[in-house]
Amino acid sequence: MRTRFFAAPVLAALLIAPGPAADAPKPVVLPKLDPEKLSDPKEAAAAVELVEKHFAGAPQPEAVRMLVAILKGSQLNGTDGWFGPSESRYTWKWLVEYNQLDPKVTAVPREKFRGSAALFDTLDRDGDGKITLSDLDWSDRSPFVQQANMLTRMFRRFDMSGDGRLTREELDEVFKRLAGGKDHFTADDFRRAMIPRGPAGFSPGDGPTIPVLVKGLYAGEIGSIQEGPKVGVTAPDFTLKSVDGKETVQLSKETGKRPVVLVFGNFTCGPFRALYPDVDALFERYKDKATFIMVYVREAHPTDGWKMESNTRFGVAVKQPTTTAERAEVCAQFRKKLNPGLPVFVDEISDPVGNAYSGMPARLYVIDAKGKVAYKSGRGPFGFKPGEMEQALVMSLTESAPVKAPKADTKAEAPSK
Repeated sequence: MRTRFFAAPVLAALLIAPGPAADAPKPVVLPKLDPEKLSDPKEAAAAVELVEKHFAGAPQPEAVRMLVAILKGSQLNGTDGWFGPSESRYTWKWLVEYNQLDPKVTAVPREKFRGSAALFDTLDRDGDGKITLSDLDWSDRSPFVQQANMLTRMFRRFDMSGDGRLTREELDEVFKRLAGGKDHFTADDFRRAMIPRGPAGFSPGDGPTIPVLVKGLYAGEIGSIQEGPKVGVTAPDFTLKSVDGKETVQLSKETGKRPVVLVFGNFTCGPFRALYPDVDALFERYKDKATFIMVYVREAHPTDGWKMESNTRFGVAVKQPTTTAERAEVCAQFRKKLNPGLPVFVDEISDPVGNAYSGMPARLYVIDAKGKVAYKSGRGPFGFKPGEMEQALVMSLTESAPVKAPKADTKAEAPSK
């Protein structure tokens, strides 16, 4: 079997004048596969062996882990660990050290927190008056995250317009659908309506095949092949234009003043549309303290790729753009449906920024006031967690704000002996 290796066709676009050359990640090169043959389990198993052999002896990049999971039959429904957790400089260790507490403490009480009361309340996720490690846990094992994911899935099934916002009329329609002509609905009615019955939890018509997923990955639609910057490096610079071409943003001109939040996403990614209003709410909450920039990237579910019938029902049906102008036109549809508050800029059709930041199909970053990557979310859609990003942003704001002296007569909670 003759093997060739394949880098995304947009690989040259990675050369977009980042910070020091040492900051640039090593390009990821995948083996060239014939997607149409991969429906055969033997061909898929041989491809797994080939990929794992090539990347043996080193940590596998996200795209490689994603490819292996696809070849092994994953439907990419969020049950695979989603190929890598978020990365953050703002860990529990950082929080304890910043507040000048004993490394052995198990909690940071309100009176010992060196930031504002409002920022403390954001970090104190469960509202018990102290920040603990569980408040900062955004892994899939966290009960909070599990409940939040369940509610998001329910919300998406209520959101019949697909714009991430529920109206009274939509809720009335949900009641009619659940009640089935009755004046009430039961828990059984609710479960039957809310739990998808398609394969792997997908709605009818949405479940993918191995060839479709492999094509989508190699095209950069369901995830960038490249890794994006690590935490602690200089954020790669870029210059992009707004949808109408009238505004230009250059990242290096925005950094060094205050934290910058980068939001990557696209119109055809249903989970991104559902969660986008959360990002817009954070923009409204912190726009006076941080700079927000959305980068519109390659479509995740175009009609000529992994087509989602659920998208069609929501009136979201577009082919993958082939020019920057066409991408801007689809972005205009996104703006009309979602009505974003934060400024949106369109990545060029060769995906220079989307690949430099591994932003497809969706991802979040916090760039600190020194222009360094401080937080990098997991790969979207399942690693796209606005609440986690908010906590990182809050710690970045706390770090760059004037220090509030803690009360001297209160000790931080320490572990019991």
